[in-house]
Amino acid sequence: MGKYFGTDGFRGEANCNLTADHAYKVGRFLGWYYTQLKRRSGTDGPARIVIGKDTRRSSYMFEYSLVGGLVASGADAYLLHVTTTPSVAYVVRTEGFDCGIMISASHNPFYDNGIKLINSFGEKMDESVISLVEAYLDGALEAFGRRWEELPLAKRDMIGRTVDHVAGRNRYIGYLISLGLYSFKGMKVGLDCANGASWNIAKSVFDALGAKTYVINADPDGYNINMNAGSTHIEVLQRFVVDNGLDVGFAYDGDADRCLCVDEKGNVVTGDHILYIYGKYMKDRGKLLGNTVVTTIMSNFGLYKAFDELGIGYAKTAVGDKYVYEYMMQNGCRLGGEQSGHIIFSKYASTGDGILTSLKVMEVMKARKKTLSQLCEGFTFYPQVLKNVRVADKAAAQGDPDVQKAVSEVTAKLGDSGRILVRESGTEPVVRVMVEAESKAVCEEYVDYVVDAIRRKGHTV
Repeated sequence: MGKYFGTDGFRGEANCNLTADHAYKVGRFLGWYYTQLKRRSGTDGPARIVIGKDTRRSSYMFEYSLVGGLVASGADAYLLHVTTTPSVAYVVRTEGFDCGIMISASHNPFYDNGIKLINSFGEKMDESVISLVEAYLDGALEAFGRRWEELPLAKRDMIGRTVDHVAGRNRYIGYLISLGLYSFKGMKVGLDCANGASWNIAKSVFDALGAKTYVINADPDGYNINMNAGSTHIEVLQRFVVDNGLDVGFAYDGDADRCLCVDEKGNVVTGDHILYIYGKYMKDRGKLLGNTVVTTIMSNFGLYKAFDELGIGYAKTAVGDKYVYEYMMQNGCRLGGEQSGHIIFSKYASTGDGILTSLKVMEVMKARKKTLSQLCEGFTFYPQVLKNVRVADKAAAQGDPDVQKAVSEVTAKLGDSGRILVRESGTEPVVRVMVEAESKAVCEEYVDYVVDAIRRKGHTV
């Protein structure tokens, strides 16, 4: 990860550690860089860059700042307005844009925001380009064989323009509808839009496929995104599904690149459950290429036990859907994701897509003529306890011999009935200690054992 950009973009509190000036400079660089690439390849015309945003109040500020930078550098900026991250990825890869930008802080509170960059294939931006963006932000840009103290401004007829491109978002909605293999007529479906980017998209898709939709948290005001809503507050949808006798419920996050589900009994269905359900469905039909589902190291221990029973192979990557996707592309895998609900169906999308995920869950329900709770049978979700320990030095804490000894002792005691995972946070001065076992009491005991070892050695702050 870089100085500004993490695994999911440049994220921070609006006008604190992520400012309008940052956004303008990101726009200046991208507009200049992609226009330069076109000219150097002998292609006439300005770079074409598409922008989407979520419903945060600050998203307008960042949108205008980015646009100012893009057009000042000679690029044309196409505005999708409020839309989802996967829709930006779809539009970029299907309409020949040079790159895309999504303004969102995903599941974070309204006062945070972020800038996500997407390459011309609809994938997360290449690290080489991210490094150049960061170098420009720090005034140390070297590109095309020379150092740039400042980037030239476009002049006269070379200045870029803005284009209203809401039609791109509408084409994405049509694409999702086209993926519906079954009619949802007679199905009562709950949608929690988190007062975020899916508020004006998800219902249209489910209505078009015949579902009776019941929508909550689809009234954004700039401040209520993710507030007691969406996939980070799934308990709201759990109550809603039970109270209204719904067949299923789907909860999205702020930019709708993730989805968690609620079955007809009000139980939470995580991203790991979805990987189990769809992985089994693909294997049964001979569609699971390489017989492999791609997970992260944070996937539940029970998922691997279930896959072992089914004879399904699996890979484990670092935490982050970026790493899941990279592994999928390198190894030709069709299904991967995270427990948090970032699920990637590589045949249909280049990123996690919450609405697409909910359609795929519905597809299995209809194809198998089973309820969601029935589809989850065979997967036992192991209790999991995760504690974050704030430390002075993450590497020193994790590498301490006494801490490693404590981890080894827990590993030996768990055997094949659970696991322990100790890892550094990528964004905070925190070490995360997680244990999965057959009971929550055992998880608590072993997590505390390792946390106490960290504290005894004086690593905490």
